[in-house]
Amino acid sequence: MKEFNVAEVGGGSYRPLAILRWVMVIIFVSFGMQKFTPQSAQGIAQFISNSPFISWLSVFGLRGEAYVLGVAEFVIAALLAAGSFSPVSSALGSFMGMVTFAITWSFFFTTPGVVKWSLSSDPMAWNLTGEFLFKDIVLLCVCAVLFLASLPQSVVRLRTG
Repeated sequence: MKEFNVAEVGGGSYRPLAILRWVMVIIFVSFGMQKFTPQSAQGIAQFISNSPFISWLSVFGLRGEAYVLGVAEFVIAALLAAGSFSPVSSALGSFMGMVTFAITWSFFFTTPGVVKWSLSSDPMAWNLTGEFLFKDIVLLCVCAVLFLASLPQSVVRLRTG
């Protein structure tokens, strides 16, 4: 466990990763809060119903599936916050964040009407929903950086002490 890392106690270029952690905590708390509103539950229904990964959430009903996701996002936020003291919590929270954003980014491909593929001069055109989902690539990458930074140095040889 001692080999795992926490950005807040690191030195040099490693320490600013703490900023990314707290930005992700804020993002997951705000996303989690939104899932408890009727508008959000309605808004995400199309994504959930078309997802090969989380369509099973429909067993909880429209509001229930949003509540499950909201609670999951609060758990991720809590793990990331605890990660400022516990590198294992940091690794777990950031890994869960990576999974979350990989799934939500997959909506770009699984939700009908988000992307229009063609052989024209504009081979890939997306609507506002697609633009909204596209940001999840960046958020996935932030979680990946936090995850890698949390791992023992012996696992991630790219980082210097």
